[in-house]
Amino acid sequence: MTESFHFYEPRKGHGLPHDPFKAIIAPRPIGWVSSQNAEGGLNLAPYSFFNAFCAAPPIIGFASAGWKDSVANIEATGEFCWHLATQPLAEKMNTSSASVGADVDEFALAGLTPAASNVVKVPRVLEAPVSFECRLTQLIQLQSADGEKLDTWLVMGEVVGVHIDQHLLEDGIYQTAAAEPILRSGGPTTYYTINESVRFDMERPDNSGQ
Repeated sequence: MTESFHFYEPRKGHGLPHDPFKAIIAPRPIGWVSSQNAEGGLNLAPYSFFNAFCAAPPIIGFASAGWKDSVANIEATGEFCWHLATQPLAEKMNTSSASVGADVDEFALAGLTPAASNVVKVPRVLEAPVSFECRLTQLIQLQSADGEKLDTWLVMGEVVGVHIDQHLLEDGIYQTAAAEPILRSGGPTTYYTINESVRFDMERPDNSGQ
């Protein structure tokens, strides 16, 4: 039975043409994060390690490999905004991922419009159909199982304001597929989106879940 599985220990290498880890944990929602430094300089960057972690209060988080501008800005100000990356905005999102200097405004680089937030000072992307205004709750340096400190930082934030384009609400219900969210997968270029054709429904065995 074991011969039907490819087994590897990550520390010893995967022995494959491409590391499968990111392709297995996929597709992943994208953490498209805006922040600003103490002087008001803007930054916008996507992070592929992102998700929601708590519903009440709503808490989201993303991980940054390295102490990047987003992490430094959020530590300094305690605020950031998250944006839904969608298929119509895919190219602009990709442009904002460019490795540029801290003095470069990725809003301008990607041709996006900074819009005033309602609760936090960090501007949001006007073109994004959904935006979350967030306040920092935890900034955690990750470590390995043997306690080695890693140059990877987990940023957690409480969602204190939500912006939803009205066209995504049908009888007050948010339409996930209508937003055309894009999702990161394995490989250097692979993304996916979703639509109603791939939807299926299941009844939960009890009502304890959310």
